[in-house]
Amino acid sequence: MRSMRIVGHGGLDVLQPANVAVPAPRPGEVLVQVSAVALNNTDLWTRQGAYGRPEDMNALSGWRGPIDFPRIQGADVAGRVVAAGTDSGRNLVGRRVVVDPAIYDSDRPDANPVGLMGSERDGGYAEYVTAPEERVHDMTDSPLTDAQLASLPTAYGTALGMIERGRLRAGETALISGASGGVGLALVQIARARGARVLAISSGSKVEPVHDAGAHEVVDRAQDIVGQVRTAAPEGIDVALDVVAGDLVREGLPLLREGGRWVIAGALGGHQIAFDVRRLYLHNAQVIGSSMHTPTHFDLLMGMARRAEIQPVVAATFPLGEAARAQAELARRNHVGKIVLHP
Repeated sequence: MRSMRIVGHGGLDVLQPANVAVPAPRPGEVLVQVSAVALNNTDLWTRQGAYGRPEDMNALSGWRGPIDFPRIQGADVAGRVVAAGTDSGRNLVGRRVVVDPAIYDSDRPDANPVGLMGSERDGGYAEYVTAPEERVHDMTDSPLTDAQLASLPTAYGTALGMIERGRLRAGETALISGASGGVGLALVQIARARGARVLAISSGSKVEPVHDAGAHEVVDRAQDIVGQVRTAAPEGIDVALDVVAGDLVREGLPLLREGGRWVIAGALGGHQIAFDVRRLYLHNAQVIGSSMHTPTHFDLLMGMARRAEIQPVVAATFPLGEAARAQAELARRNHVGKIVLHP
């Protein structure tokens, strides 16, 4: 089969085409013919080795540690099951599916992700990929397109995990950073569906699509963010859903109302920050780290997708062989929504 693999950490040149054997599903696995695979920042950072390690923040590393190269990238897969490793998976053969890309630390419904398809195991930048039966979700009846379904796992899973861990409730005010990106748009859509008042941070050129996704107001990131938020929400915000971090955390914590929650799931603005801890303990505020989703969160997400309660925005599509060009486009951040490859 055709595939795109990284042969080491580095620039776009380490992402290379390769003809490899179609993987055989092991007991408890199924074989999925990939129809669409969406790109994420995790693809860029895994290729670059940008995650660091607990003992060395500057170490080259995959999502959760050293990578066995070569590695087929791609966490977000939609396709059809064409074979099963055991009888228990045969009921999935022929079904249109989405794969939960997380590798969990247990079989509990609230398990934590400790690995990721495309980093700790081969992913979907290929014509076929294997996946555990219990991580394959039947989406045959969903009205969403394959490209939209492929846009869900990491971006919408991460967004729903942030919202669940941040305990966002109807009637609360949510501040969303990076609102024009894949996770950001997902946050806007899901927070709006939850009945929250949504304040989104984005660039001026992307205001309209962020509004269309459900934001009540959009703050221009090129201007005084804190001043704009204070004007839009003079009583403060209840939950910040942040994929940017950096100076935004230090400057934004005083915006939280009593008992507010600041949820972080990315560091586009920088991963080393300093802030006044008095803003936490004096106001019963919380800073919460959120990494992707739990199995329960993913089940909720798939239910929303079957009912078309969310509508992923596909910004562009590329053929599989142009994965490097697609990653370059993702890194430029000029798009709104998701970039998708079609094998």
